[in-house]
Amino acid sequence: MSGLGDYLRARRADLSPADAGLPAGERRWVPGLRRSEVALLAGISVEYYVRLEQGRERNPSPAVLDALAAALRLPRDGAEHLYRLAGLAPAAGAGGAAGPERVDPRLVELLQAWPATPAVVLGRALDVLVANPLAEELFGGFPTTRNLVELVFLDPLAHALYPERDVVARGAVAALRLADGAHPGDARIREVRRRLGGSEEFTRAWQRHDARGKTAERKRFSHPQAGELTLHVQTFDVRGAVGQQLVLHHPGQGTPSADGVALLGILAAQRTTRPDSRPASPGTAPV
Repeated sequence: MSGLGDYLRARRADLSPADAGLPAGERRWVPGLRRSEVALLAGISVEYYVRLEQGRERNPSPAVLDALAAALRLPRDGAEHLYRLAGLAPAAGAGGAAGPERVDPRLVELLQAWPATPAVVLGRALDVLVANPLAEELFGGFPTTRNLVELVFLDPLAHALYPERDVVARGAVAALRLADGAHPGDARIREVRRRLGGSEEFTRAWQRHDARGKTAERKRFSHPQAGELTLHVQTFDVRGAVGQQLVLHHPGQGTPSADGVALLGILAAQRTTRPDSRPASPGTAPV
């Protein structure tokens, strides 16, 4: 098998006939679409599509990939991942050093200037490279790990932090899969995957071959002191730092969540005045 074939097979299994605009027809023995249906929707022969899934055809044309992306209803991230697997798109880290990641000091200053918005900068493998005080409080100071994927799967506190943990877990794995395709061979991503290899839940999710980045979404948190929070999450690529993302968690104005975030700010201020307080995020420390 091949990465391209695995991805096509997983996306085919995840798409129902109704999603693809096809009649359900007779009883189906496998989930999702049949190979013949994908081939029909993409306008290619069944034999050629079978060779793609089996890894016997590794050089599809851009036109074929476009047709497959449309047939499988892939979002932009998914289509880009498809192209990378077929070797028709450069890796995001091409030409860049894959050494320790550092955050621009000016970006660190910007994060600290947001008094009402928990904000973090993520690295290639979804490591929290820097977090402002509100984000430190929101995530409980990251007591066991500063990697968001490891946090979801390895930290028992994640079940309390995320009321919708299953959704968060699927999104975290899909983001790591997308990063793995964009930065092939990255040592830090390999290390995170190795640490998560003992989690059966992670292994099952990884085998789904979902690949998508963080987008605008609403995420629920349950904080032991600030209570239930619903935050609007926005993600931005950091220009000049390959693989880094700025993630903002913004409460709606005048909402209970805004009051909860304000309480996070009070807690953060109190913590900095105590001699036994947790150290602040280093910001420019390598990962």
